Amino acid sequence: MGKLPIKGACHCGAVRFSVNTTPEFLTECNCSICRRYATQWVYSPENDITLHAPAGTTLAYIWGDEELEFHSCNTCGCTTHWASREGPRFAVNMRLCDPGAVQDIPTRHFDGADSWDYLD
Repeated sequence: MGKLPIKGACHCGAVRFSVNTTPEFLTECNCSICRRYATQWVYSPENDITLHAPAGTTLAYIWGDEELEFHSCNTCGCTTHWASREGPRFAVNMRLCDPGAVQDIPTRHFDGADSWDYLD
């Protein structure tokens, strides 16, 4: 396992984050947006993640039930994180981390397209 914190950044480096505790698992979701973004999420209370995304560096995409904001870098377009508009839910895209830093963290597959259950 890599050392903490686990750091990630978009391609251009304008948006960065650190995950301050080792995640139990990463989540790949098959909902209509996550499968298109090809993301690998870590859900965490915001105090376990340090996000550096100065005002104006991301574009928020809100759709459907309008509960989540998916953020992408305004410069390079990488999907960096999502945040709930109604509470403390928050996640960062671990595909933006060095692969060696996350290679030993198991991945779980979430059926966001249908059952809303983990498939394992």
